[in-house]
Amino acid sequence: MAKDTVNTIAKVLLVAGGLNWGLVALGTNVVAMLGATLESIVYGLVGLAAVYKIFKWKG
Repeated sequence: MAKDTVNTIAKVLLVAGGLNWGLVALGTNVVAMLGATLESIVYGLVGLAAVYKIFKWKG
């Protein structure tokens, strides 16, 4: 996978994760509606995306 593709996927995952946390604050957890296994996978991918972006951060 090209770096641009990985970067784009990480951005999408972080936006989706951020939106989900915003919805959690309003009482709706969209990711939890996917089921326990998929929920764990999604949260894991969002976490990996965050770690990736931390290491690629250019200040």
